[in-house]
Amino acid sequence: MNKYIASLFIGTSIIAGFTSCEDYLDREPEANLVADNYFTDGANLSAYVMRFYDGMLPSHSSNAYGMGTFANDNGTDNQVARSIPSRYANGQWLTSNDESNWSFGNIRSLNLFFEYVLPNIESGKLGLTDLVRQSIGEAYFFRAYQYYASYSTIGDYPIIDNVLPDDKELLLENSYRRPRNQVARHILEDLDNALAYLPESSDKGKQGVNRDCALLLRSRVALFEGTWLKYHKGTALVPGGPGWPGDASLLGSFDIDAEINYFLTEAMTSAKELGDKMMGQLAENTGVIDAFSPSLAPLNPYFCMFGQQDLDSYSEVLMYRAYQLTAPAVSTQIQHSFMTHGGGLGYTRGMIRSFVMANGLPIYAAGSGFDPDWESAGVTATLQDRDSRAQLFVRGDNCLTSYKNGEEASTYNMSWLLTESATQNPITGYANKKGCSFDYSMAEGNSRATTGSITFRGVEALLNYMEACVEKNGNVDQTADSYWKAIRTRAKVDPDYTKTIAATNMTIEGEGDWGAYSRGVLVNTLLYNVRRERRNELMAEGFRYNDLRRWCALDQLAANPVNLYGMKYWNTVYSDPQSDLALTTTDEDGNEVFLAARVNPDGDGNMSSQADGDWIVLNRVTRNDNYVWNGLTWSRAQYLSPIGCDVFVTSSPDGDKAKSVVYQNPGWPTTGLQPCTKID
Repeated sequence: MNKYIASLFIGTSIIAGFTSCEDYLDREPEANLVADNYFTDGANLSAYVMRFYDGMLPSHSSNAYGMGTFANDNGTDNQVARSIPSRYANGQWLTSNDESNWSFGNIRSLNLFFEYVLPNIESGKLGLTDLVRQSIGEAYFFRAYQYYASYSTIGDYPIIDNVLPDDKELLLENSYRRPRNQVARHILEDLDNALAYLPESSDKGKQGVNRDCALLLRSRVALFEGTWLKYHKGTALVPGGPGWPGDASLLGSFDIDAEINYFLTEAMTSAKELGDKMMGQLAENTGVIDAFSPSLAPLNPYFCMFGQQDLDSYSEVLMYRAYQLTAPAVSTQIQHSFMTHGGGLGYTRGMIRSFVMANGLPIYAAGSGFDPDWESAGVTATLQDRDSRAQLFVRGDNCLTSYKNGEEASTYNMSWLLTESATQNPITGYANKKGCSFDYSMAEGNSRATTGSITFRGVEALLNYMEACVEKNGNVDQTADSYWKAIRTRAKVDPDYTKTIAATNMTIEGEGDWGAYSRGVLVNTLLYNVRRERRNELMAEGFRYNDLRRWCALDQLAANPVNLYGMKYWNTVYSDPQSDLALTTTDEDGNEVFLAARVNPDGDGNMSSQADGDWIVLNRVTRNDNYVWNGLTWSRAQYLSPIGCDVFVTSSPDGDKAKSVVYQNPGWPTTGLQPCTKID
């Protein structure tokens, strides 16, 4: 049996993966477990679905220099690391000689669960207790989540909901990719089933899936598909579009406009049910920048929500992963990155400029109060009088980052921009502070951080509703109005969003915000400001790349490659030896001396040339392994990832790629190590 066939087939041996670490499950020989009583015990069901919590959902990693999930926006116009992804360089994103983006392990494991559990309930072998209901709801949720993760990456995808026998012909028959809208509808159906079983509160507390998590994921999926179909309409990247490689006979009475309307409506429905519950429950923003007291008591719940260990008290947090220093949970390294160096990443100038003033006006608007000279006076000066999210979640000059035993223990050092390695310096000068715990004990030694990792946050429902409403109806209804004002009020911004819309200049916004575009054209000011709100609220939470993909917001890079910028360095307080904020280091005699930037792109340079402008040009610091020196570009085929090329051999009756039942995504070849070609 080849690898591909094996990935679809499942037998009773899979239970071994769940019995080996649970002594109480080893009641009988494995061969009898499935057939007899494994799936007739609620405790077994609960243990079976537990594995998907660790293996499927996003959470902080233990990487030595990592920032956990707060690094997941890297490689976008929001946030970058030193190495900019090769997808932004012509011909550098290549197909692979493996089976990447084509895995069914989680799906087949969950199908086995349903294969036994549902009949056992029907026959009376398994009672529908609260624990059983919770486990069934979790299984539906995780199957939906896995389908979403796969289809959102490659589009059209097989729908396999049964345990398949070891029959190659039948396995190949079930490998046909279904049109993406059908996959999205199937995900919504799984989530409807999850909602029917999941309780309001999980037996695992906020570390378990509940109804609100399913509602939020349902709104996310529906919004993703509705906007994807809307903005990729008329291309090979949607069912029935010109050049679409799928089977037209599977489309039935497919009407793309009706599908767009359906998904946007579903997004609004699910988002509203949860969003209404969230009103009045969002974590309070007190405006306090040093958000913890010396005793580590939270002084600003909005900030502290991202950095504390125990998030149970936050109504806005629907689910999170907890960490501890002792087994069985693990700890991470992220607080070391917040307190002892720059984290190896930073926000872009475009991200920072997207934050409006507290009076609600864009920084360039007449009457905003913003002074361009502030950018020469440092990061803290740049952020004054702005949306408080920028002030809270960006490390200002010499800002406090931790306490130890009631005393200040660490502050942010902008000199790290020039002294630290690429994995540790703040790269852009705008260093991330979202997630900082202020507890220095979490930075002492390796993997000492126990900061909770938020999996689902309720404010997303408000943002999903706002966007779906504007996309579907072209206006802001009463619900979207109340949601938008609640988000802005918490951000300490004038809640009157209409004044922001009226003062928005799309040409200026398009200079630093890829989301100002769809299909290479600037969007209207209302839609843009909805996207701006999403960008600002969800900064550093890993949403940006998928948002750009579904909005078709990268086409403009193909015609006009762009540079990414960081803070202003040249002709500022940082480059002036006489300034109190001049970057410094310690010489061999222990004296503090001025630290000059090195401009040497072919060697050990750590700063872009002043000839490129006063702001750091992030893609022009070094030429070493740098494919985007002349700017970041894009190819439309890359909105969908390629399928690994071994799949076309193993999904063929005789190994001939030409006979494969699986087709490659538009523009991508079936030969390994090749770039995509241009598609319309």
